[in-house]
Amino acid sequence: MTRTGTTAHLTTAAPGRIDWVDYAKGICIIMVVMMHSVLGVENAAGQTGFMHYVVEFARPFRMPDFFLISGLFLAVVIDRDWRTYLDRKVVHFAYFYVLWLTIQFAFKSPSYAADAGWAHVAYMYALSFIDPFGTLWFIYLLPIFFVVTKLTRKVPAYVIWPIAAALEMAHIFTEWTVIDEFASRFVYFYSGYLFASTIFAFSARAAEHPKLALAGLALWAVINAALVATGLATWPVISLVLGFAGAGAIIVTATLLAKIRWLDGIRFCGEHSIVIYLAFFLPMVVTRIVLLRYAAPYLDIGTIALLVNIAGVLGALVIWRIAIKTGATFLFERPDAFWIVPRKIRPKLQPAA
Repeated sequence: MTRTGTTAHLTTAAPGRIDWVDYAKGICIIMVVMMHSVLGVENAAGQTGFMHYVVEFARPFRMPDFFLISGLFLAVVIDRDWRTYLDRKVVHFAYFYVLWLTIQFAFKSPSYAADAGWAHVAYMYALSFIDPFGTLWFIYLLPIFFVVTKLTRKVPAYVIWPIAAALEMAHIFTEWTVIDEFASRFVYFYSGYLFASTIFAFSARAAEHPKLALAGLALWAVINAALVATGLATWPVISLVLGFAGAGAIIVTATLLAKIRWLDGIRFCGEHSIVIYLAFFLPMVVTRIVLLRYAAPYLDIGTIALLVNIAGVLGALVIWRIAIKTGATFLFERPDAFWIVPRKIRPKLQPAA
């Protein structure tokens, strides 16, 4: 990836990995696990801890940045034929959604059945194919974004982008996840696709001027914290601005970390973000139950939530490694039978990306 970040250069760089992108994805996936870990612990304990404020600080930009990064390389593949495009951008995520939806229900259905009966469990499972279930909504929504963007690629951006921005600022709430999250998040995904060259150029400038970048991060952090604390972060327009500002801050942070090669574990988490996203729920829940039962008298809620967050991330990676060692690679790699267009031969096993 060159400094200019033009489409031509983007196309050349796409087959490889770009460190700052992996750092950004790593930060995002850790924050996603953090949200579920902290809120789960606090809900079970009936009280909040210091991690609650970290989650609230990240709320304006946590998912906007994830979706923006998800759209970053779409220009490379959007002109593929529909058969290949649907295979890579729809069937791919559909496979993992159905598989891990089933796995989650296998663990959670006994408790659901105890509360409402097995008929209700069957209803919930069927409904999950229409309205995404729990933590899996991200990979349910991504294929929709990919398809909508390809269908509208010949419509001028000056038509699509304002509509997407207006949907975000409308703060639509129907209680249907697809509708609500599409309205809230599509503008960021589309912006990642539309402004990819600008984003890469922005990252390059941050790398060239680290002191200025750090000063900008400090200013952003103060403003973001103040708007969150006052409740203004959720206001129309402000929420949109904070979403993009926070995404920019994550990009700058990721760029600086990649430049000095600090906290390389975050880059590794970003490289395997889909692995963590799919599997973190199990170690997170188990750790939460154990710590709340046995460690609550000795640890405060914030510390317990932090430990659950760490366990969720590391536990997912352990599950991934066990799957590779035991031959259960279908958990994180789509088997050949589920490819519409045969994949290219790879020299070694790669986790789903």
